[in-house]
Amino acid sequence: MTILQKIEETELICNNCNKSRFITDDVTGEIACSSCGCVLSGNTEDRGAERRIFSDKSDSTRTGPGLSLKMHDRGLNTVIGTLNQDSVGKPLSTHTAQIFGRLRKWDSRSQTKSSADRSLRNALQELGKVQSKLGLSDTVIERASLFYRKASEKNLVRGRTVKGMAAACLYASCRDLGHTRTLTEIAEQVQIQRKDIARSYRSLFRELGFAVSIADPIKSISKIASKIGITEKTVRKAVHIVDTAQDAGIVAGKNPEIIAAAAIYAACVITGETKSQVEIALASGTSTVSIRNRILDFKTKLGLFSTVN
Repeated sequence: MTILQKIEETELICNNCNKSRFITDDVTGEIACSSCGCVLSGNTEDRGAERRIFSDKSDSTRTGPGLSLKMHDRGLNTVIGTLNQDSVGKPLSTHTAQIFGRLRKWDSRSQTKSSADRSLRNALQELGKVQSKLGLSDTVIERASLFYRKASEKNLVRGRTVKGMAAACLYASCRDLGHTRTLTEIAEQVQIQRKDIARSYRSLFRELGFAVSIADPIKSISKIASKIGITEKTVRKAVHIVDTAQDAGIVAGKNPEIIAAAAIYAACVITGETKSQVEIALASGTSTVSIRNRILDFKTKLGLFSTVN
């Protein structure tokens, strides 16, 4: 019978002050006398359910890690260890080691029973690699995994590369969650051509019916500014330029990266900061011709940047 069971069944008395009032510390697991502070026992077991309460009406009782769409089996698989040892560290006999070797082989084969399962596993592995390279959050990868599963259910992966479809799902997830990641950046990390990702993304957009929000050029300003290293004054001026262009209605239908790059160059000219169009174009993944065309729109339709050459 444990100490906790004794406390529940009998009334304990402190040996130091002969009082019967005790308190329990949930953090350290100690049961102590409330009068003199004498510790009766320590490291008691918490038999309550593990809970994560997000609201007053939810009961999130759980036993173990939650499900994850980033894993092809959603985290419900079993893993057989590679060490041929028992629980106390003794080596297994030759016959038992052979049995566990066959179990490991069939356990690995059972996790990918079809070609769709194998492609799903490869796609989720690619998403995990790109996550560390681009610094994306788990929420973005979870959403991209959900999109890939839906595409696999509708047989959209057939006839296309796994990398291309996985990259397209990642781009759709970034657009859905408002992350400023371009097709060029994702294509460089996945090491495939940009047109392959664009083709797969158009198929996803058409078949799955995405409701993607329009990208905001202001979010691209901070990304480009951090690459070329401009001052905060210039960044604020570029944001003001984009806000003015949006109010004038000349941003709709334009590439947000080009709009942000043109606004940054115009702000650099106005504030006197020496940044060339080539440097800004390389940081934004655009061309100098596109930047000059957008600046021409700013000069003719806004009439605010007459000093920009």
